[in-house]
Amino acid sequence: MLSLLVRVEAAIGIALLAMVVILVFAAGLLRWFDHPLIWSVDLAQLLFLWVSFIGANQALRKRAHIGMDLVVRPLPLALRRAVEIALALLTLAFLLTMVVVGYRLTMLNLARVYGDSGISYAFVTGAVPVGCLLLAITLAGHLVGLLRNWRSESRLVFSDPQRGEVEDVL
Repeated sequence: MLSLLVRVEAAIGIALLAMVVILVFAAGLLRWFDHPLIWSVDLAQLLFLWVSFIGANQALRKRAHIGMDLVVRPLPLALRRAVEIALALLTLAFLLTMVVVGYRLTMLNLARVYGDSGISYAFVTGAVPVGCLLLAITLAGHLVGLLRNWRSESRLVFSDPQRGEVEDVL
């Protein structure tokens, strides 16, 4: 079930990114022929915002976010785990706060129109609570996985001690 959701999320991200590229290309082409799509910039920005949150969640799932581990890398694994758990709990609290605040902001913007597109601004602000909820679920899954397999698992919450360089992630 989880692999199906991961594939659906990836497909949505790919489709949205393709729509951004096609929309920007079409808008540029039509502007060249003196028929601009005045709503294209608004829609492209909206889609890009959603793609950004979907991509951030995929990167978190793969533990591929850029991190500064200069201080924690030399620590023993148990201490490094404790630091990562503390940071994960802090990040989780922030993400859940953003879900609540983002939902309130979305509800406040239901009637507001987004630029020249004619759509509700709630589609823009709605990316924040949805994206942060996806990130919170993924982070909670990493945290629970680490706590369940405390002794046998060498993987951490945010990083993988077996993998050191960017090339290994790609």
